[in-house]
Amino acid sequence: MAATDFKDYYAILGVSKTATQDEIKQAFRKLARKYHPDVNPNNKQAEARFKEVSEAYEVVSDVDKRKKYDQFGQYWKQAGEGFPSGGGVGADMGGFDFSQYGNFDEFINELLGRFGGAAPRGGGGRQSYSSYRTTTGAPSGFGGFNDYGFQDPGAATSQDSEAIITLSFAEAFNGVQKRFSLGNETIDVRIPSGAKPGTRLRVRGKGQINPMTQQRGDLYLKVELQPHSFFQMEGDNLVCEVAITPDEATLGASIDVPTPDGSVNVKLPAGVRSGQSLRLRGKGWPLAKGGRGDQLVKVAIAPPKDLSQQEREYYEKIRAIRTYNPRSHLQQVKL
Repeated sequence: MAATDFKDYYAILGVSKTATQDEIKQAFRKLARKYHPDVNPNNKQAEARFKEVSEAYEVVSDVDKRKKYDQFGQYWKQAGEGFPSGGGVGADMGGFDFSQYGNFDEFINELLGRFGGAAPRGGGGRQSYSSYRTTTGAPSGFGGFNDYGFQDPGAATSQDSEAIITLSFAEAFNGVQKRFSLGNETIDVRIPSGAKPGTRLRVRGKGQINPMTQQRGDLYLKVELQPHSFFQMEGDNLVCEVAITPDEATLGASIDVPTPDGSVNVKLPAGVRSGQSLRLRGKGWPLAKGGRGDQLVKVAIAPPKDLSQQEREYYEKIRAIRTYNPRSHLQQVKL
């Protein structure tokens, strides 16, 4: 490094050479908050200043690096471990493994977002701390503020984005191809059969562009289902409710029940209770591992509202001769 290239890291941070670690940290936070790209969008000078401040903090906040810097000045890198030119990082600071980073920008993101809890992924990159969320397929918004007082760099430069896709039951059951507009780009996405509420579908290389690394992340589509007039989803099961008459519940019956494959005949056992479920195996939702789940048929006893004169007479006769009392056990209930 030539003498003219020497950077006075203490001057950059605005602290003295005898500054304590707490004073260095406070100065860094103040400057990083001032020059962070989130606060100064499209400001190249602020971005350069932010990198310079971060580089200075990376050196003087580490006891070993600071000692070498104080001792050897502009030749501190040659005197010991530091950032090798043009590649991964081999030094250690505060327990970080610098070999996981591909360049200085990635290290800066980790340095400022270290409290986010994300783990570095294989191959030298780093995983996003948070992802954007949209309802149209176009990313918008940023993550929360961290303890430095500015937006977490992992959130602000997240490469992955998330969008909500709403499907009808038929589309989710059978699978469908959907078209999305991502800014000036239009993409076609094939939704496989069996998508359920909460399913996240990954579209590689269609997420955000990281302004630091220029790498593009992935787009995650979160599935929501439009309400259906008859079917519902409960976990992996397809659920429906079928009304039956009091005599069908008492005597048993054979009824037709809609399924995704068409109506099937279901035998009701005598004495079936309201709220009881009958299982139709293999008639439910497509499973990711293949095959079909089950369809649950919930029984609801529906007494008639309008009775003919003859029906009323028969119900009154049944009431007069009925021996069964479903509330007999309540006589023993006490506080």
